[in-house]
Amino acid sequence: MAEETTTSLQRTPTWAVATVCFVLISLSILIDHLLHLLAQYFNKRKKKSLIQALEKIKSDLMLLGFMSLLLTVSEKLIANICIPTSVAETFLPCGRTDSDYFSEEELKCQEQGKVSLLSREAVRQLQYLIFVLAFFHSSSCVLTFGLGMAKMRSWESWEAETRTIEYQFTNDPRRFRLFHQTSFGKRHLKFWSENRLLRWPAYFLRQFYEPVSRTDYLTLRHGFIMAHFAGSNFDFQKYIKRALEKDFGVVAGMSFWIWIFSVLFIFFNAYKFHSYLWLPFIPLVMLLLVGTKLQAIITQMCLDSHSKSHVVIGTLLVRPSDRYFWFNRPKLILHIIHFILVQNSFQLAFFTWTWYKFGLRSCFHRENEDIIIKLVLGVLAHVLCGYVTLPLYALVTQMGSSMKKAVFTENVVQGLKNWRRRARKKLKSSHSSGLSVDASLDTSLSLDTSPSFTTLDTSYSVDCDLKFDDTEYVAVEIDEEKVSKKPDEHQKMNSFAGFALANVTSKFEEKK
Repeated sequence: MAEETTTSLQRTPTWAVATVCFVLISLSILIDHLLHLLAQYFNKRKKKSLIQALEKIKSDLMLLGFMSLLLTVSEKLIANICIPTSVAETFLPCGRTDSDYFSEEELKCQEQGKVSLLSREAVRQLQYLIFVLAFFHSSSCVLTFGLGMAKMRSWESWEAETRTIEYQFTNDPRRFRLFHQTSFGKRHLKFWSENRLLRWPAYFLRQFYEPVSRTDYLTLRHGFIMAHFAGSNFDFQKYIKRALEKDFGVVAGMSFWIWIFSVLFIFFNAYKFHSYLWLPFIPLVMLLLVGTKLQAIITQMCLDSHSKSHVVIGTLLVRPSDRYFWFNRPKLILHIIHFILVQNSFQLAFFTWTWYKFGLRSCFHRENEDIIIKLVLGVLAHVLCGYVTLPLYALVTQMGSSMKKAVFTENVVQGLKNWRRRARKKLKSSHSSGLSVDASLDTSLSLDTSPSFTTLDTSYSVDCDLKFDDTEYVAVEIDEEKVSKKPDEHQKMNSFAGFALANVTSKFEEKK
């Protein structure tokens, strides 16, 4: 047995201890200040969803830090837990290895013919894994979201095109065309569209070549607006951006079931499972399935519209519906993407940790092929998700039966909350159970800074028992008979051009 020589704080200069503490405290304060500045920037830009996502990331980092602290405090306690040798030799990641050094706790267990559950060295190595996992989880979320936003910037020119005279002329409601003569029909009505064996390979390949085309964007935009607004100059691109920012809050966090799968990932890294042959492929395969499904939804909407009418009057119309999605739940795709990103970042973190602690040539990476597969698949999955799948998801999931609360800007939501608060106050003061509150939004809700609305000349009938904070989807009912036109007010860009929405009944419903 080799002797372990260490120096305690009793024989360490106080200036050395003070210097290390000062450096650690300074780094911690610096990181906290940078996060605070980032939150202030989001607050200044009125990015409430991104602030919530940042808080989730900070919460996950705090949780991982607390786990590391618990491991440090309970290091000796864990090492004193003895298990039978036969049990300790099962599910080993590298097969049986002999150690030259045994800690005091391990020697006590050996005297009983047993071994420690986790040695002190193993606990310290696990702390390194937690730190690397925290870094990769945070950086992968930011990278994926940044790639998605960069891709979606190209859609701004398509959105601006919808406000041009050429676009209005091309989509003249008096114009008649055959369905297969439209650009959307030419893209999706192919020889493979009606063949179930051929169309799924076509869906799979299409996500690699122009996954979101101009005609797809414009057609789905028109279908969304006609389904929920009955015609307007709504800024669809900025609505998608707000919706994606809100979804980023889901992707940035780690729920309980995500932690369960992470634990299973560690378990299946045992040598007997040969996980290097199949485990690195799971995130990429799931990501490709999601992209294939999203492409299938676009084509299926085209086929359904074609089956109802072969003649298009004005602009081709597709009808949003939850039935196109798995289990009629559009949000299920977001949870799958969340799982893919977390598991992929966990695999990259695990690879980096084993490289740092045990070297590149260890039992975890026996062959060059293992290293190449893990690195290439991990990086490819993140880039493909951020630049292809995430923008495609952001567009296609708007084709559900309900629209998300992100359709309203932060100013509108805050105005409705204040309005509700005043209405409840009036109800309490009047002691009347059936009071009807009619009000008009003041000029603070004439949103010059709003990406989607410039003027809301509206009269709302509000249910005072509604809770705006707990809702994800919103259903808006518009009385078309009472819609009046105000040409002078509503011909601005980024507004409901030509429409004054009157007597709009808004209800927030939590999607179940």
